[in-house]
Amino acid sequence: MSNPNKGCRHRPPAHFAPFSRLGWQLWPGLAIAGALVMLALAGLGALVWEASLPDLSELWRNRYLRTVVTFTVWQAFVSVVLSLLVAIPVARILAHQTAFPGRAVLLRLMELSLVLPSIVAVSGLVSIYGRQGWFTGLANDWVGVSWNLYGINGIVLAHVFFNAPLAARILLQAIESAPDSQRRVAAQLGLGRWWYWRAVEWPAVKPILPGLAALVFTLCFTSFAIVMTLGGGPAATTIEVAIYQSLRFEFDSGQAALLAMVQLIMCGFLWWLAARHGLTASLLPDRRVASHRNKAGSSIWAKLGDGAALSVFVLFLAMPLMAILVRGLPGMGTALFPQGSLSVDPVLLDATLRSLAIALPAGLMSVSAALLILSSGSVASRPTVTRFTDIASYLPLMVPPLVLGTGLFLLFRPSLGNSSEGLILVTLINAMMALPFVLQMLRGPLASLDPASRQQADQLGVLGWYRWRWLHWPRMRRPLALAMAYGTGLSLGDFGVIALFGSPGQPTLPVLLYQQLGSYRMDAAAATGLWLVLLLLTLFSLFNRLGSPLLKRGLSAHSTRSVPEPKHA
Repeated sequence: MSNPNKGCRHRPPAHFAPFSRLGWQLWPGLAIAGALVMLALAGLGALVWEASLPDLSELWRNRYLRTVVTFTVWQAFVSVVLSLLVAIPVARILAHQTAFPGRAVLLRLMELSLVLPSIVAVSGLVSIYGRQGWFTGLANDWVGVSWNLYGINGIVLAHVFFNAPLAARILLQAIESAPDSQRRVAAQLGLGRWWYWRAVEWPAVKPILPGLAALVFTLCFTSFAIVMTLGGGPAATTIEVAIYQSLRFEFDSGQAALLAMVQLIMCGFLWWLAARHGLTASLLPDRRVASHRNKAGSSIWAKLGDGAALSVFVLFLAMPLMAILVRGLPGMGTALFPQGSLSVDPVLLDATLRSLAIALPAGLMSVSAALLILSSGSVASRPTVTRFTDIASYLPLMVPPLVLGTGLFLLFRPSLGNSSEGLILVTLINAMMALPFVLQMLRGPLASLDPASRQQADQLGVLGWYRWRWLHWPRMRRPLALAMAYGTGLSLGDFGVIALFGSPGQPTLPVLLYQQLGSYRMDAAAATGLWLVLLLLTLFSLFNRLGSPLLKRGLSAHSTRSVPEPKHA
């Protein structure tokens, strides 16, 4: 009898198959994850090693530090509560009303808050709610209410403007993901809005609320550009702004290190609490639109109420953007071509080129790192490998950019100045900050390959470049372009890290806009903000065009015009 194991003496066991055949795909992702962890540890270690930490009792003995920490937590808490109070009704209305004109445009507008530069939105909010804004004039003349934008009022308003649309979009996709069987039963029973919320919508929304609240709280807790512009002095200063002031103006690295450690501990503890409740859903908006029609609360009065509420919400979103357009268009010609010259303003041109030189490499680095990490996680058979890559990937959400920048600033302080080395470090930090969002965009499309195709590719030995070219690329073309657009857009609007490492004489577009707002050159600020928005839209259009399969199809049809197109089943 022949030995069934003959010829298979050197075949590795099944649980070692990924490391033997596909082990080369593991190591790049593991190297990227390890580099992220080492970079974070190096930055945080420098806070303790390079700086002389003051006594922890300074936090409650020093009135300024106590006020900063208290105000940071308070404004973030109020912003989260108000954002969710706005987001939940808007998400429910959009889930109930799925057929009104402009719904898809409104969803895209709600997603815009993820990449809209904070400093640009602040300039629009100042035009509406500032001392000479449209809303302020109406409030003083008609209602007789004195409104002050600067201080906690403006900070919370700006946070709600940014986070309520994003939270509503995420809650909407959670409601849309409710099982169809529950919807049919609710429709057959004729449930009203309240009972439909209790039976169908609340079970779908409840699992993502802890993670969503943690995300919004972190974004408000680590807000920098909004507080720098709208903060009202020492009484309205957050931890990030206090860190910046300690490093740039007071040269007190010990105080900056202490505040950075406090911020890290608070954010890390918050995400630990959210993780204990389970982070089972994506915290990024999905670009798919629901095809079902929700019939709960479809009476004429419900539709009128939904329409009125949505109109107020649309005005709240659109008015600052319209203010940027209205005030920016007249000054656009002057900003681009000062004093009637035919040459572009050198300051604006240099700021644009400097911003693109940081944003494009940062977007490319974040997309490349995300692909390597996801590839290593897809072939890893050991849960510890997947857990390590996931923790490393989402580490930038727990280590805010200014905290990381503070540590790296202290670590590389002897060699950093106004040279290009600081810009390289800014690019690296911006790529890290965009990585969690890029990962969320690419994780689903990369895992969309059906098991049958994957098993057949394994049997045929389709690996490496051919596997990517024929199996993954058709599914990943548009998501990659969108991820590149988001990664570039997030870096293009960065103001926190570049404010720490950059030079006022060599500003990027957000820094230039902040300088114009600080000197009360509102028309020039509106023109610069409009230019930044147009540049952002141009980049999104370009990447969308590059990711469209129509371009490839047109080129292939032109090159093989005489060859008939094969028919697929």
